[in-house]
Amino acid sequence: QTVLERGHVLVGTGSTNPPWHFEDAGGQLVGMDIDLAKLLAKGLFEDPEKVEFVLGAADARIPNLVTDKVDVIFQFMTITPGRAQQAEFTIPYYREGVGFMMMQGADHQTYDDLKAGGGDVTISALQNVFIEDWIHLALPDAKVDQYESVDAEIQAINSRRAHAAALDQSTIGWLIAQFPDRYVDSGYGWMPNSYAAAVKPGDQVWLNFVNSVLHEAMTGVDFLSYQASFEKWFGQKIEPPRVGFPVEYS
Repeated sequence: QTVLERGHVLVGTGSTNPPWHFEDAGGQLVGMDIDLAKLLAKGLFEDPEKVEFVLGAADARIPNLVTDKVDVIFQFMTITPGRAQQAEFTIPYYREGVGFMMMQGADHQTYDDLKAGGGDVTISALQNVFIEDWIHLALPDAKVDQYESVDAEIQAINSRRAHAAALDQSTIGWLIAQFPDRYVDSGYGWMPNSYAAAVKPGDQVWLNFVNSVLHEAMTGVDFLSYQASFEKWFGQKIEPPRVGFPVEYS
């Protein structure tokens, strides 16, 4: 009711992480998170533009929420038990994971090629204290070169200093959609984690409403909007939910 009386919804998000939330060439905020936030505004006001985006870094997401600077967070937020003690998560709207991206025409074109390469394969990755352990779950013998940015690790495969880059699956989908003749997905993903929206604890009515919007975007009346966004940002056309017995209970 507070949101309805205000006349627009306050959404916490970011502006530097394609394909989730970033500025396009015209300076407009776009991405999957932005599309979902606009779908929420449409459900509230029958107008997807009745949303005010509050930009913040990842570490400001929960503080902005609990201090009422925003009504809801759409900022590729991974559900964890620790965060769930501070905010209430909606149902997931994306299942993230780590994958491998290679150059088209390179010696290694699939996950099986990379695995067969053993210790002769080099993987570029973003610096992280756990990154070698994560990559060795998928490729036990591979060498791992760590870089200070995602751009730098991608440049490592462009220049053939690495055979593949370890990236979020969503990033791989986005890059292949932008450069369909340059990159290829290995076809393998691991380390799953769930992205969801988050609301301030204690308001079950608001949580229920946001859940209803997301649920019907993925399974019901607004599926075509979700499907179009998914294809635009990740380069994949997902199949519509099966008619009849609800798929989420099968």
